Amino acid sequence: MELLERERELAELEAALAAAADGAGEVVFVHGEAGIGKTSVVRAFRRRLTGRARAFLGACDDLLSPRTLGPLRDAAPKDGPLAAALAGGDRDAVYDAVLDLLAAEASPAVLVVEDVHWADEPTLDVLRHVGRRIADLPAMLVLTYRDDELGPDHPLRPVLGALPRSRRLPLTGLSRGAVATLAGGTTATSAALYRLTGGNPFFVTEAVAAGPDAVPATVVDAVLARVRGLPPDALAALEQLAVVPSGAGLPLARALLGDLSVLAPAERAGILEVHPGAVTFRHELARRAVEGSLPATRRMALHAAVLRALLTDDEPDLARVVHHAAGAGDDAALAEYAPAAARQAAVAGAHRQAAALYEQALRTALPDAERAALLEDLAWTHFHGNDRPGAVRAGTEAVALREQLGDPAALGQALSTLALQQWAALQIDDGLRSVDRAVASLRPGGDSFALAFALTYRAVILVNLDREREGLEAVDEALALGGRLGLAPLRPTGLIYRGRARWQLGDAGGREDVLAGTALAEELGRLDDVVMGHTNLASLLWRYARYAELEEVLEVNRRQTDVTEHTTHDRVVRSFGARLTALRGNWAEADAELRWGLDDVEGGGMVARQALPTLAQIAVRQGSAEAPELLATAWANAESARTLPAMVATAVAEAEQAWLTGQDSLADHARALLARTEGPGRERERGELLRWLHRLGDPVAPFPGCPEEYAAGLRRDWRAAAAAWERIGAPYERALELTASGEAAPTLEGLAVLDALGARPAAALVRARLRGMGVHRVPRGPQQATRENPAGLTDRQLEILRLVAAGRTNPEIAATLVLSVRTVDHHVSAVLQKLGVASRRDAARALAALEVHR
Repeated sequence: MELLERERELAELEAALAAAADGAGEVVFVHGEAGIGKTSVVRAFRRRLTGRARAFLGACDDLLSPRTLGPLRDAAPKDGPLAAALAGGDRDAVYDAVLDLLAAEASPAVLVVEDVHWADEPTLDVLRHVGRRIADLPAMLVLTYRDDELGPDHPLRPVLGALPRSRRLPLTGLSRGAVATLAGGTTATSAALYRLTGGNPFFVTEAVAAGPDAVPATVVDAVLARVRGLPPDALAALEQLAVVPSGAGLPLARALLGDLSVLAPAERAGILEVHPGAVTFRHELARRAVEGSLPATRRMALHAAVLRALLTDDEPDLARVVHHAAGAGDDAALAEYAPAAARQAAVAGAHRQAAALYEQALRTALPDAERAALLEDLAWTHFHGNDRPGAVRAGTEAVALREQLGDPAALGQALSTLALQQWAALQIDDGLRSVDRAVASLRPGGDSFALAFALTYRAVILVNLDREREGLEAVDEALALGGRLGLAPLRPTGLIYRGRARWQLGDAGGREDVLAGTALAEELGRLDDVVMGHTNLASLLWRYARYAELEEVLEVNRRQTDVTEHTTHDRVVRSFGARLTALRGNWAEADAELRWGLDDVEGGGMVARQALPTLAQIAVRQGSAEAPELLATAWANAESARTLPAMVATAVAEAEQAWLTGQDSLADHARALLARTEGPGRERERGELLRWLHRLGDPVAPFPGCPEEYAAGLRRDWRAAAAAWERIGAPYERALELTASGEAAPTLEGLAVLDALGARPAAALVRARLRGMGVHRVPRGPQQATRENPAGLTDRQLEILRLVAAGRTNPEIAATLVLSVRTVDHHVSAVLQKLGVASRRDAARALAALEVHR
């Protein structure tokens, strides 16, 4: 079929190629719904490359668990450096080899990776790594994906956000005229076809190829109508290939079919395409249509044939083996290969992939000891992937099996694993009971890895619960025990948490322990511990207002989590970054980032103790109708987590709400927490509580060691306090001190800052204060384009809602507002949450209702 209405996209690709030829490489995203013609555009472009550029092609697979680095294995020249790096499994070597391949010769290089919405995490990491460096290469990276398959938490979204300057080529449906051209008729005679297909090129071509007598009701009907016309042997071969996602390499195809000439009728019919390296369906939708039409028994037999063929290879692709073993119902093969495939994925940092593979293995009949070990591994995989309920379920089941098996050491380690998962899920008492039981049961057995493991994670839990002295006792014992037994793998966690406990108690020397533990983790290649070190360091730097150092940690963490999947730690660290953004007055951006960082569980979960208090504080400062609910949720979360920093942060926001609204009882939590913030390590928390209680009229005063920005305010030295906040870079706090001066000029200056920030409640109080001071010309404030909406949306969120209602996609909104796609994703998610709707269409309806009420 003719390629219609894609001239603009091909011109954009040509422009990117010209830039690459000049040494200024680009990333080009070609995206749209399934069947919209992404592959056709890329193939048309590739045909133009002959003699002009070196082309490398890879594709991602729709497997139960994608092949690790599968598209790069497809694209790598045989026996070249990239193939060697992939075989060696060295991640850094793969990164270097891809970059070297793209820069190797004088002619530009074009790396095409199709269907990246199915990519495994390591592949996404490589693409992100290359995309950030391609501007200095004579190369272009062409990536295709289905944007209708990208949910809010899809792993491709961070990649899109990390490459904001790339070219985006969204493909839309064909016009009525183009559909008529493909159908060989007029817009009138093809009207029914246009309505049926919506202009989707694949749907159109399949319907046209099915014949002129009738328009099939579905694409499946269109595909099967063509398939039924094939000779029996060709149909059988087609069905065999239909169970192989994304195509079969020629060796596999020959192993399955023998003589490939049997495929000629399907190839002539436009159903299959045969390339030098593989046999593929012309479109994945066609493959799915054929596969879905098969009886279950036939489909299982075909999967079994593929499995047998794959296992003839000395080093089979384990992800493919597991996919076909599952399809064949071959539990023995699943039990043999799924655990190794899962561990392979976990080592590569692909935790979602690993979880899916562990689940496959656990569906089979395994010895109890092996099942328990897999469940413990699955619990940790869920932990890193931010699946709290899944982690607790897996850990609980592992403990039950270990209890039946009667091995005290194995049971103790399983209990310790479960304890951390319970703590992370805010099941605090259960977690403490589990880890205390582990330690008590292991001590009679003397020194062991299991006892050191249990003591280490007891310390982790205790330090997170602000029980630092108990935590220090446990971690010191664990480190000493580990030293006697030579247990290097446990030492990084021990050092990190000893350092955190010391620093939380006011001993700044603890910072060196945290850094030493993180460095040792890097040396040992323990990536989980590396990101844990970043998380703890970020927490401590925030506590002590060391913001420049915090920004350095944020950048280091970003680079690390770009190449691994550690969602839990990443969300915690980014929450501290968002809190810093809020401190600097960028409330809309902070709000969006904090909402993204929340755990997807009732009440917010573990990560929410960092996000919810600041999210509530932003709502308070903006006068959002959401503020009371957010304050209540934040307090309930902090209380459940039993963590004093989260309680203090929430109590501070409550005290601010009390000051703004006159509801003094809202400050009761702040008053109750004062006694708990006495002593070293709590100076900033205590100072902030006292400053808000001072504003409420409580008889409070500064204390020795009180940070100057708080102490000056408590002394009523507004100039010193405002100057201190200006040095920190906190405009809202500075404005509040200016407006407390009792003088017109600084109060008016502070009011202007509050208006600029959108701090409407505080600005209203200040206007009343100015009038009480006898100032006759009080500024009315910025003219609002619209009155406050009852949904409590920020100005930025309202702007984005209008674009959503206009039918704009997130990438289009990002381009319009000069934001990253990820930031827009977060804003859209926040808007839907505030409106209480689940879809963009419902959001548009909600906007119409809001406009009616203005």
